[in-house]
Amino acid sequence: MGQPSVGGRPGESSAGDRADGTDDLGGHLRDGTDDLGGHLRDEVDDLVERWRAERPDLDVEPLQVLSRVSRLARHLDRARTAAFARHSLAAWEFDVLSALRRQGSPYQLSPGALLRATLVTSGTMTNRIDRLADAGLVARSPDPQDKRGVLVTLTARGRDAVDAALADLLRGERELLAGLDTGQQRELAGLLRILLAPFDAS
Repeated sequence: MGQPSVGGRPGESSAGDRADGTDDLGGHLRDGTDDLGGHLRDEVDDLVERWRAERPDLDVEPLQVLSRVSRLARHLDRARTAAFARHSLAAWEFDVLSALRRQGSPYQLSPGALLRATLVTSGTMTNRIDRLADAGLVARSPDPQDKRGVLVTLTARGRDAVDAALADLLRGERELLAGLDTGQQRELAGLLRILLAPFDAS
């Protein structure tokens, strides 16, 4: 079962795990319209109204943004998991392989650079490299600039797997964004960039 909606009442289903089987990005559209001119209504509007009625002393406006971000994140997680599974990859495997792929030929990084790129601990990264090497997706080689160091290199098999999974993922992400035109997507990206900047800086 999905987690309750942020700010929702106990027992309420999330937009990603609906009792009626629907699976839309914003809950039911109360009046059936699909424009962005103020007539669109979703489940977040309902929970915000309920909280305003129950706790008029609190400013619940942040829920308007972050409850929707939370719901969208669940849909994105589903899309990522499904896309990777179709290519026999786990999310963590894709993260490591894509970090290597983005480097360009010869698709190499040190274990330290990989753990910084994927934000995991040294022990976790060592274990992941071992498993990817056993699967033939990466290979280890001595670092010519560090006698005690090694480099992790994406194999041809690993490159094929990450390329196919990325193409599949992007198809799913385009579907998630289908309700916004190109200009709206760019505007939303700009707003999210502003919101995330302080966290990325820290």
